[in-house]
Amino acid sequence: MLKKDNIFKIRAYRKVSRAITELTEPVARLVSDNRINEIPGAGEAITKKITELVTTGRLEYYEKLKTEFPERVDPARA
Repeated sequence: MLKKDNIFKIRAYRKVSRAITELTEPVARLVSDNRINEIPGAGEAITKKITELVTTGRLEYYEKLKTEFPERVDPARA
């Protein structure tokens, strides 16, 4: 793990990730219907990130993380 983070935060993201894979309707519909909070485990911070990603097609938090870590080196190209 490259970034040390709060284990509870990590677990929350994992829980929401699993819940999203089990949804019976698209996440975009939940966002557009303002029902994103129906995703089990999705708190305020995660719902904001999901909404940003769905409505803009990008996530500023992810873009910032990418700048903190170098790209992986592909052993086949090294």
